[in-house]
Amino acid sequence: MASIETMRLESKKAGQSLPGIGYIAIVILPTGVFACRDLLPPWVFMWGLCFAIFAGLKWLTWWKARGRVAHAPWRSVAYLLAWPGMDAEAFLGQSLPHRAPAWQACLGALLKTALGAALIWIVARRVPAHQLLARGWVGMLGLILLLHFGSFEVVALFWQRLGVNATPIMSAPLRSTSLGEFWGNRWNLGFRQFSHDLIFRPLQRSLGAGAAGFLVFIVSGLIHELVISLPARGGYGLPTSYFVLQGAGVTLERSALGKRLALRQGWRGWLFTAAFTAGPVFVLFHPWFVQRVIIPFLEAIRAL
Repeated sequence: MASIETMRLESKKAGQSLPGIGYIAIVILPTGVFACRDLLPPWVFMWGLCFAIFAGLKWLTWWKARGRVAHAPWRSVAYLLAWPGMDAEAFLGQSLPHRAPAWQACLGALLKTALGAALIWIVARRVPAHQLLARGWVGMLGLILLLHFGSFEVVALFWQRLGVNATPIMSAPLRSTSLGEFWGNRWNLGFRQFSHDLIFRPLQRSLGAGAAGFLVFIVSGLIHELVISLPARGGYGLPTSYFVLQGAGVTLERSALGKRLALRQGWRGWLFTAAFTAGPVFVLFHPWFVQRVIIPFLEAIRAL
């Protein structure tokens, strides 16, 4: 334990003397991928940007947390290379009792992984060729199930089995009865953690919770512009519009009118959340992206 504490103090001193190192990856990696934009197929460019942004944010969250919590070196390696979440402090420093996850959770994660794979490699291929948008949407749904709801949960259960505090990044979003609950507690908790630690919390005091939260939605929109509209070379501004609408919805449900209409609870809150998130989703994943990125990607992996 003494060696771990010594390492923690040394890394903390290094972080204080070289704070800019934490931001290097989030600048260099996407820039490097963007430099190759004209050399890569749109779907390769999209995945390259996704990985570059993800890796840069992982590095940044790890850099900020590594000196605050005492942890074994293997946890840093595991966090950076084998965990999709962004709660670095919890993964590095918090331990859970060693126990096997419930079989229902394991079975559910495996079934969602299998369903996602089936949608990609079986169902999407059976959609008629002239219905490209429908084929693309089936493939995207499969990707979300395969990654976010399926394999990522399998990884979380694996780390929990080893006593690591690894919370699945999806937490039953269909149960949300408010937009605030959906985006804050149930959907893509990896991004939520990063945005809360690096954007919301630093700005909350100066801007207030409402403005800081709205800014998080704008940042989310801009990030999605990078990985959706930029590879597609079209539809610019639509992903940002989608997330601005989400911010407006959160503001509305927390307003006096929203409280009178009970937009944050019960069936009304559920319907309001579903309408705001799923209704305009075609603006987020616009036709340019589906036709120019997703369809070629599905064709490229046809033989796998």
